[in-house]
Amino acid sequence: MPIDQQHIQALSQLEFHARQVVEGFLAGLHKSPFHGFSVEFAEHRAYNAGESTRHIDWKLFARTDKLFVKRYEEETNLRCQLVIDASSSMYFPATSERAPKQFNKIEFATYASAALIALLRKQRDAVGLTVFSDRVLLTEQPRSNAVHLRHLMAELDALLSNEAPKREQSTSAVEALHDIARRTHRRSLVVLFSDMMDNSSRREELFDAMQHLRYNKHDVILFHVVDRKNELELALEDRPYTFVDLESGEQVKAHAAEVRTAYKTAMTAFWHELKLKCGQYRIELVEADINAGFENILMQFLIKRSRLY
Repeated sequence: MPIDQQHIQALSQLEFHARQVVEGFLAGLHKSPFHGFSVEFAEHRAYNAGESTRHIDWKLFARTDKLFVKRYEEETNLRCQLVIDASSSMYFPATSERAPKQFNKIEFATYASAALIALLRKQRDAVGLTVFSDRVLLTEQPRSNAVHLRHLMAELDALLSNEAPKREQSTSAVEALHDIARRTHRRSLVVLFSDMMDNSSRREELFDAMQHLRYNKHDVILFHVVDRKNELELALEDRPYTFVDLESGEQVKAHAAEVRTAYKTAMTAFWHELKLKCGQYRIELVEADINAGFENILMQFLIKRSRLY
Protein backbone atom coordinates (compact mmCIF):
# COMPACT_ATOMS: atom_id res chain seq x y z
CA MET A 1 0.00 0.00 0.00
CA PRO A 2 1.56 3.35 -1.02
CA ILE A 3 2.34 5.90 1.63
CA ASP A 4 -0.06 8.84 1.81
CA GLN A 5 2.10 11.76 0.65
CA GLN A 6 -0.22 14.33 2.22
CA HIS A 7 0.22 12.58 5.57
CA ILE A 8 4.00 12.77 5.21
CA GLN A 9 3.92 16.45 4.25
CA ALA A 10 1.89 17.29 7.35
CA LEU A 11 4.73 15.96 9.51
CA SER A 12 8.42 16.66 9.65
CA GLN A 13 10.75 13.80 8.76
CA LEU A 14 11.65 13.55 12.43
CA GLU A 15 8.01 13.31 13.58
CA PHE A 16 7.06 10.86 10.84
CA HIS A 17 9.97 8.55 11.70
CA ALA A 18 9.11 8.76 15.40
CA ARG A 19 5.48 7.80 14.76
CA GLN A 20 6.56 4.80 12.69
CA VAL A 21 8.67 3.49 15.57
CA VAL A 22 5.88 4.01 18.12
CA GLU A 23 3.21 2.38 15.96
CA GLY A 24 5.49 -0.61 15.39
CA PHE A 25 6.00 -0.95 19.13
CA LEU A 26 2.35 -0.56 20.10
CA ALA A 27 1.21 -3.04 17.45
CA GLY A 28 2.71 -5.90 19.42
CA LEU A 29 1.67 -4.80 22.92
CA HIS A 30 -1.56 -4.07 24.71
CA LYS A 31 0.00 -2.57 27.82
CA SER A 32 1.75 0.77 28.00
CA PRO A 33 5.24 0.78 29.54
CA PHE A 34 4.55 4.05 31.34
CA HIS A 35 0.78 4.38 31.96
CA GLY A 36 -0.32 5.10 35.52
CA PHE A 37 3.16 5.84 36.85
CA SER A 38 2.32 9.17 38.44
CA VAL A 39 -0.57 8.10 40.64
CA GLU A 40 0.60 9.21 44.08
CA PHE A 41 -0.19 7.24 47.23
CA ALA A 42 -1.79 9.26 50.03
CA GLU A 43 -3.09 6.93 52.77
CA HIS A 44 -4.81 3.65 53.63
CA ARG A 45 -8.46 3.05 54.43
CA ALA A 46 -10.32 -0.06 55.53
CA TYR A 47 -11.51 -2.36 52.75
CA ASN A 48 -15.29 -2.61 52.33
CA ALA A 49 -16.69 -5.99 51.37
CA GLY A 50 -17.87 -6.15 47.78
CA GLU A 51 -15.66 -3.42 46.31
CA SER A 52 -12.84 -3.97 43.83
CA THR A 53 -9.70 -5.66 45.15
CA ARG A 54 -7.54 -3.77 42.67
CA HIS A 55 -6.03 -1.34 45.20
CA ILE A 56 -5.70 -3.63 48.21
CA ASP A 57 -2.26 -3.37 49.85
CA TRP A 58 -1.34 -7.05 49.98
CA LYS A 59 2.00 -6.40 51.67
CA LEU A 60 0.21 -4.68 54.53
CA PHE A 61 -2.27 -7.57 54.66
CA ALA A 62 0.65 -10.00 55.04
CA ARG A 63 1.88 -8.04 58.07
CA THR A 64 -1.43 -7.26 59.77
CA ASP A 65 -3.85 -9.89 58.47
CA LYS A 66 -6.29 -7.02 57.73
CA LEU A 67 -7.47 -5.66 54.40
CA PHE A 68 -6.65 -2.04 53.61
CA VAL A 69 -7.10 -0.15 50.34
CA LYS A 70 -4.61 2.39 49.02
CA ARG A 71 -5.99 5.87 48.46
CA TYR A 72 -4.40 8.26 46.01
CA GLU A 73 -4.05 12.02 45.93
CA GLU A 74 -4.83 12.32 42.24
CA GLU A 75 -5.47 10.04 39.33
CA THR A 76 -3.36 11.72 36.65
CA ASN A 77 -1.47 10.66 33.60
CA LEU A 78 2.29 10.48 33.46
CA ARG A 79 4.46 13.61 33.63
CA CYS A 80 7.70 13.14 31.72
CA GLN A 81 10.67 15.48 31.42
CA LEU A 82 13.02 14.70 28.52
CA VAL A 83 16.56 16.01 29.04
CA ILE A 84 19.07 16.25 26.18
CA ASP A 85 22.78 16.98 26.49
CA ALA A 86 23.70 19.27 23.55
CA SER A 87 27.36 19.87 24.41
CA SER A 88 30.16 19.63 21.85
CA SER A 89 30.95 15.99 22.55
CA MET A 90 27.39 14.99 21.60
CA TYR A 91 28.13 16.01 17.98
CA PHE A 92 30.58 13.12 17.61
CA PRO A 93 31.24 11.67 15.11
CA ALA A 94 31.39 14.57 12.69
CA THR A 95 29.60 14.30 9.35
CA SER A 96 32.88 13.78 7.46
CA GLU A 97 33.88 10.91 9.76
CA ARG A 98 30.78 8.73 9.64
CA ALA A 99 29.07 6.45 7.19
CA PRO A 100 26.02 7.64 5.21
CA LYS A 101 22.81 7.57 7.28
CA GLN A 102 24.80 6.91 10.48
CA PHE A 103 23.62 9.01 13.42
CA ASN A 104 25.90 10.97 15.67
CA LYS A 105 25.05 11.15 19.37
CA ILE A 106 22.90 14.30 19.25
CA GLU A 107 20.85 12.88 16.37
CA PHE A 108 20.37 9.62 18.28
CA ALA A 109 19.14 11.51 21.36
CA THR A 110 16.84 13.75 19.29
CA TYR A 111 15.16 10.93 17.37
CA ALA A 112 14.74 8.81 20.50
CA SER A 113 13.18 11.81 22.30
CA ALA A 114 10.81 12.40 19.40
CA ALA A 115 9.70 8.76 19.52
CA LEU A 116 9.02 9.02 23.25
CA ILE A 117 7.00 12.21 22.70
CA ALA A 118 4.93 10.42 20.05
CA LEU A 119 4.35 7.49 22.42
CA LEU A 120 3.38 9.68 25.36
CA ARG A 121 1.13 11.76 23.11
CA LYS A 122 -0.87 8.63 22.26
CA GLN A 123 -1.30 8.04 26.00
CA ARG A 124 -2.36 11.69 26.57
CA ASP A 125 0.54 12.15 28.97
CA ALA A 126 2.32 15.42 29.77
CA VAL A 127 5.80 15.91 28.29
CA GLY A 128 8.43 18.57 28.92
CA LEU A 129 11.85 19.18 27.39
CA THR A 130 15.17 20.46 28.73
CA VAL A 131 18.26 21.01 26.57
CA PHE A 132 21.61 21.90 28.13
CA SER A 133 25.30 22.26 27.30
CA ASP A 134 27.48 24.57 29.37
CA ARG A 135 24.19 26.06 30.58
CA VAL A 136 20.48 25.31 30.36
CA LEU A 137 19.48 26.27 26.80
CA LEU A 138 15.81 25.37 26.84
CA THR A 139 13.24 24.45 29.46
CA GLU A 140 9.66 23.51 28.62
CA GLN A 141 7.45 22.32 31.46
CA PRO A 142 5.34 19.15 30.95
CA ARG A 143 2.00 19.67 29.21
CA SER A 144 -0.23 17.32 27.29
CA ASN A 145 -2.09 19.54 24.80
CA ALA A 146 -1.48 19.04 21.09
CA VAL A 147 -0.11 22.56 20.48
CA HIS A 148 2.56 22.07 23.16
CA LEU A 149 3.61 18.68 21.82
CA ARG A 150 3.93 20.03 18.28
CA HIS A 151 6.02 22.86 19.74
CA LEU A 152 8.35 20.28 21.33
CA MET A 153 8.70 18.53 17.97
CA ALA A 154 9.59 21.88 16.39
CA GLU A 155 12.26 22.43 19.06
CA LEU A 156 13.70 18.98 18.34
CA ASP A 157 13.68 19.75 14.62
CA ALA A 158 15.62 22.95 15.34
CA LEU A 159 18.10 21.04 17.50
CA LEU A 160 18.53 18.47 14.76
CA SER A 161 19.30 21.17 12.18
CA ASN A 162 21.90 22.88 14.37
CA GLU A 163 25.51 22.48 13.37
CA ALA A 164 28.17 21.44 15.86
CA PRO A 165 29.07 24.35 18.15
CA LYS A 166 31.84 26.47 16.62
CA ARG A 167 33.36 26.94 20.05
CA GLU A 168 33.83 24.22 22.58
CA GLN A 169 30.80 23.84 24.81
CA SER A 170 31.49 21.78 27.89
CA THR A 171 28.87 19.65 29.56
CA SER A 172 27.24 21.10 32.67
CA ALA A 173 24.90 18.27 33.59
CA VAL A 174 25.29 19.10 37.29
CA GLU A 175 23.53 22.47 37.03
CA ALA A 176 20.93 21.15 34.58
CA LEU A 177 19.91 18.23 36.79
CA HIS A 178 19.74 20.37 39.94
CA ASP A 179 17.65 22.91 37.99
CA ILE A 180 15.21 20.17 36.91
CA ALA A 181 14.98 18.86 40.47
CA ARG A 182 14.15 22.36 41.75
CA ARG A 183 11.59 23.11 39.03
CA THR A 184 9.81 19.74 39.03
CA HIS A 185 7.71 19.72 42.17
CA ARG A 186 5.49 16.74 41.38
CA ARG A 187 6.67 13.20 40.95
CA SER A 188 7.73 12.67 37.33
CA LEU A 189 9.63 10.49 34.93
CA VAL A 190 12.97 12.09 33.98
CA VAL A 191 14.67 10.67 30.87
CA LEU A 192 18.24 11.90 30.34
CA PHE A 193 20.19 11.48 27.09
CA SER A 194 23.88 12.21 27.65
CA ASP A 195 27.36 10.82 27.04
CA MET A 196 28.13 11.86 30.64
CA MET A 197 31.41 13.46 29.57
CA ASP A 198 31.34 16.05 32.30
CA ASN A 199 34.51 17.36 33.89
CA SER A 200 36.04 14.39 35.74
CA SER A 201 36.82 16.60 38.74
CA ARG A 202 33.06 17.13 39.17
CA ARG A 203 32.05 13.48 38.86
CA GLU A 204 30.89 13.22 42.46
CA GLU A 205 28.84 16.39 42.02
CA LEU A 206 27.24 14.80 38.96
CA PHE A 207 26.16 11.76 40.94
CA ASP A 208 24.91 14.03 43.74
CA ALA A 209 22.74 15.86 41.18
CA MET A 210 21.27 12.57 40.00
CA GLN A 211 20.63 11.62 43.61
CA HIS A 212 18.80 14.95 44.04
CA LEU A 213 16.26 13.79 41.45
CA ARG A 214 15.79 10.45 43.18
CA TYR A 215 15.49 12.18 46.57
CA ASN A 216 12.50 14.04 45.13
CA LYS A 217 11.04 10.63 44.20
CA HIS A 218 11.37 11.08 40.46
CA ASP A 219 11.80 7.99 38.31
CA VAL A 220 15.11 8.60 36.49
CA ILE A 221 16.26 6.84 33.32
CA LEU A 222 19.73 7.56 31.91
CA PHE A 223 20.43 6.75 28.28
CA HIS A 224 24.23 6.72 28.18
CA VAL A 225 24.72 7.71 24.53
CA VAL A 226 28.07 6.49 23.21
CA ASP A 227 29.88 5.40 20.08
CA ARG A 228 31.05 2.10 21.56
CA LYS A 229 33.39 1.25 18.68
CA ASN A 230 35.37 4.47 18.79
CA GLU A 231 34.80 5.93 22.26
CA LEU A 232 34.92 2.84 24.46
CA GLU A 233 36.98 0.34 22.47
CA LEU A 234 39.18 2.80 20.52
CA ALA A 235 38.82 0.62 17.43
CA LEU A 236 41.09 2.75 15.24
CA GLU A 237 43.84 1.85 12.80
CA ASP A 238 47.25 1.32 14.37
CA ARG A 239 48.77 4.65 13.35
CA PRO A 240 49.38 8.07 14.89
CA TYR A 241 46.35 10.30 15.52
CA THR A 242 45.68 13.76 16.86
CA PHE A 243 43.00 13.27 19.52
CA VAL A 244 40.85 16.35 20.19
CA ASP A 245 38.81 16.82 23.36
CA LEU A 246 35.50 18.18 22.05
CA GLU A 247 34.64 19.54 25.49
CA SER A 248 37.83 21.56 26.10
CA GLY A 249 39.51 21.73 22.68
CA GLU A 250 42.74 20.26 24.02
CA GLN A 251 44.76 18.13 21.59
CA VAL A 252 47.03 15.14 22.17
CA LYS A 253 49.12 13.33 19.55
CA ALA A 254 49.46 9.60 20.16
CA HIS A 255 49.70 6.23 18.44
CA ALA A 256 46.45 4.31 18.79
CA ALA A 257 48.17 1.01 19.57
CA GLU A 258 50.26 2.56 22.35
CA VAL A 259 47.36 4.09 24.28
CA ARG A 260 44.56 1.59 23.53
CA THR A 261 45.09 -0.66 26.57
CA ALA A 262 45.31 2.18 29.09
CA TYR A 263 42.39 3.99 27.44
CA LYS A 264 40.12 0.95 27.49
CA THR A 265 41.03 0.31 31.14
CA ALA A 266 40.10 3.89 32.06
CA MET A 267 36.81 3.77 30.12
CA THR A 268 35.89 0.39 31.63
CA ALA A 269 36.47 1.84 35.10
CA PHE A 270 34.27 4.85 34.25
CA TRP A 271 31.45 2.62 32.95
CA HIS A 272 31.69 0.40 36.04
CA GLU A 273 31.48 3.42 38.34
CA LEU A 274 28.52 4.83 36.41
CA LYS A 275 26.72 1.49 36.56
CA LEU A 276 27.47 1.12 40.27
CA LYS A 277 26.24 4.61 41.15
CA CYS A 278 23.07 4.24 39.09
CA GLY A 279 22.35 0.97 40.88
CA GLN A 280 23.00 2.59 44.23
CA TYR A 281 20.59 5.47 43.52
CA ARG A 282 18.03 3.22 41.74
CA ILE A 283 18.50 4.99 38.41
CA GLU A 284 17.76 2.89 35.34
CA LEU A 285 20.86 2.87 33.12
CA VAL A 286 20.57 2.11 29.40
CA GLU A 287 23.70 1.78 27.30
CA ALA A 288 22.75 3.46 24.03
CA ASP A 289 25.30 2.60 21.35
CA ILE A 290 24.59 4.84 18.36
CA ASN A 291 25.85 2.11 16.01
CA ALA A 292 22.97 -0.15 17.08
CA GLY A 293 20.35 2.34 15.86
CA PHE A 294 17.93 4.28 18.03
CA GLU A 295 14.98 2.10 16.95
CA ASN A 296 16.55 -1.10 18.30
CA ILE A 297 17.76 0.49 21.54
CA LEU A 298 14.43 2.17 22.24
CA MET A 299 12.39 -0.89 21.29
CA GLN A 300 14.38 -3.15 23.64
CA PHE A 301 14.02 -0.62 26.44
CA LEU A 302 10.25 -0.21 25.99
CA ILE A 303 9.62 -3.95 25.78
CA LYS A 304 11.70 -4.55 28.91
CA ARG A 305 9.89 -1.80 30.82
CA SER A 306 6.45 -2.98 29.73
CA ARG A 307 7.22 -6.40 31.17
CA LEU A 308 8.46 -5.00 34.47
CA TYR A 309 5.57 -2.58 35.17
